[in-house]
Amino acid sequence: MDPEPVPMTKARAVFALGLVGLLTGPLVGGVIPATLALLLARQSARQAYAAGGYLTGSAWIRRGRQLAWTGLVLAATALVAALIAGLLHLAAAPGGQDFAPGTD
Repeated sequence: MDPEPVPMTKARAVFALGLVGLLTGPLVGGVIPATLALLLARQSARQAYAAGGYLTGSAWIRRGRQLAWTGLVLAATALVAALIAGLLHLAAAPGGQDFAPGTD
């Protein structure tokens, strides 16, 4: 007699971490939950495959993985925008020492 399919407990955790990664991605703090979501998604997908269809929740894993990647892209975009703004700020600032005319 075959067991009944049961929901995977890690699937909702992957989704929740991916959502947190998406929401905090523009603040660059979303990198940590998004990375954890991707690592947990890999582990839970392996478990689901090994269970032979008796663990459900692959849709939650897929959505969580998509949210995590989106959060990582938002974090990278925010980091690049901050880097460009910093470089433009440095370029506008006067640099070096000004010497009087005729000074060697």
